[in-house]
Amino acid sequence: MTYSVQTEQSIAKLHTLIDTVDQIVIGKKEVTRHTLIAMLAGGHVLFEDIPGVGKTLLIKTIAKCLEADFSRIQFTPDLIPSDIIGFSVPNMQDAQFEFRHGPLFNQIILADEINRTSPRTQAAMLEAMSEKQVTLDGKTHLLPDPFFVLATQNPIDYEGTYPLPEAQLDRFLFQLSLGYPSKEQEIRMLESPDQLNSIEQLQPILSLEEFNTLKELVKSVYVNPQLLDYMIMLVDRTRNHSELRLGISPRGTQYCLAAARGQALLSGRDYVTPQDILSIIKPLFRHRLLFVNRMTAQTIDAFIDELISQVDIPTKIRSSK
Repeated sequence: MTYSVQTEQSIAKLHTLIDTVDQIVIGKKEVTRHTLIAMLAGGHVLFEDIPGVGKTLLIKTIAKCLEADFSRIQFTPDLIPSDIIGFSVPNMQDAQFEFRHGPLFNQIILADEINRTSPRTQAAMLEAMSEKQVTLDGKTHLLPDPFFVLATQNPIDYEGTYPLPEAQLDRFLFQLSLGYPSKEQEIRMLESPDQLNSIEQLQPILSLEEFNTLKELVKSVYVNPQLLDYMIMLVDRTRNHSELRLGISPRGTQYCLAAARGQALLSGRDYVTPQDILSIIKPLFRHRLLFVNRMTAQTIDAFIDELISQVDIPTKIRSSK
């Protein structure tokens, strides 16, 4: 199977989107690519980094390029669920309560410093992320479709933060980090025009309708049974390891499959290769592994590399049914 001309054009627009974001958030193409892969797979993304490296800028730029309904929520310790969900107000005409939507009712949510809010508000976010709905006064309200949470988080050892519970971390498909720019990238940043003004001047590149079509198409990307077995062997290594208190959940395995398909689609293929899986393993595993001893980001990545080396990569994979 090959993609239609229209699908190939939409995929080409995604690559144009990645290049456009790189003009504003310089040198972070791989992070942008992984963000789009997660969104194509229908998942949320957690950006963990120090302040000031461009997380908010990247998310705003992606939302503008997709012409999506967008809202930014600044999470603080005093934030309560109704601040993000909305609230009921009395309607004097029919003597009933009327629900007023909060900022969560948008297609792309920038949840800024999500680990600075209380567990009570985190619980409201957990329902929204997992069920794509919220509950208020015993009534369920559906969130828009599509619905993506792109959250930023300061490192846990910063003051005034609440560690996200494992159940909520598991709802994030990827954990990504922008990191400091290189010397050359920072020079380009200083030479570039005002970045916020550049975002305002951006024109949409890909309609949300086109993006949704690609998102649905991801589900039909072919995966050879040998690759399914390979994924299971990788995650199984994490479930019986002496250095881990918590390995990859079945939900994590499902996300692995969806992300590998998203990576294949973005590469213009209608089938998954072993390299597609390997390219998404680290951002998918990092935040799901709970270690017995404290680990740094570098040692976590080295640990994942070691896991990968212990499982033979399938060869001679057929690219179709």
